[in-house]
Amino acid sequence: MLPHGSEGEPRSVTELEADSTGPADLGRPPSVLILTSDALFPHFFSEATLVRLNGVACWRRSTERKDTPQLRQMILDADALITTWHSPFITVPMLGGTPRVRLISHCGGEVKSRIEEQVIDLVTVTNAPDAMAAPVAEMALAMTLSLVRRLPDYDRRMRSGETVDNRRASVGETLAGRKVGIIGFGRIGRALARLLGPLRVELLVADPHCNMEDAAGLDARLVDLEELLRACSVVVLAAGLTEETRGLLDARRLDLMPDGAYLINVARGGLLDMVALLAQLRSGRISAALDVTDPLEPLPERHELRNLPNVILTPHVAAGGVEVRRAMGAAAVESVAAFFSGQAPKNIVTRAMLSRMT
Repeated sequence: MLPHGSEGEPRSVTELEADSTGPADLGRPPSVLILTSDALFPHFFSEATLVRLNGVACWRRSTERKDTPQLRQMILDADALITTWHSPFITVPMLGGTPRVRLISHCGGEVKSRIEEQVIDLVTVTNAPDAMAAPVAEMALAMTLSLVRRLPDYDRRMRSGETVDNRRASVGETLAGRKVGIIGFGRIGRALARLLGPLRVELLVADPHCNMEDAAGLDARLVDLEELLRACSVVVLAAGLTEETRGLLDARRLDLMPDGAYLINVARGGLLDMVALLAQLRSGRISAALDVTDPLEPLPERHELRNLPNVILTPHVAAGGVEVRRAMGAAAVESVAAFFSGQAPKNIVTRAMLSRMT
């Protein structure tokens, strides 16, 4: 139940925010600084989440997008930071000589572009990747089915006024029985494997950090990348973007894919050599569904990808729904609650993880 004002009416987020800056000088609850824009704040923090935060901390908010003297002063007065996609990049100097900040809780999965690596040596850093896995896997499945069942093609033909003879049997419009490959078997890859389970596909995975037992536990077979590309008519990219994986699918590897194959990318655009991919798509040899592109995101208005009939494009929205963002905000607040009650929060980020992080 929300707090109520003197008139007995539910109080707004703005009123809750104003009250939350209360008696931080009593030294009892921790002081939390939320770094987010006005636009993203209500996306990540529901009134229920703010009520929860009010119960464990005093908090205030900064909308600064870059390092400023005003922001540094606010950080010096904070025990914890909650960061979002619109937070400034956090560096060691911003924390001060002897940091009071003990926790940085990020509303999202990727923190490598959010904090200087050395910050992890000074404070506990957590992220909130669990909320994103299932929605991104859903998007990957939706894109896969849309390509295989040729939904965009049928939709275009119907809208153009073409008479489509549905008595003619088409070939290759079912997913069952296909070999489906997932590149990257972390949270998203495993969530997708669970969704694919009832669809009677033969599942192959490629991931140097995965072992055969983990794959077998989800009815998948662990293979090397090039075997996967040769064997699978559906390939889903779900890997992180690192120095080792940038341009992972180059011209040579894309050539390994069978004629008529489908490529789905719900991870990072940089995993693909876009010049090589465009050549494949122009030829019509393969089709693709892309939630992400690189280096152009969003795509320019007249980019060639927008006009190719064998491409489905979405604007990096696989995990962009408000429900997902609010789940991440709630997870970030729970990390604060756990940490300052003496418990180990979920999803602590280590230096080793940064090297594999998108």
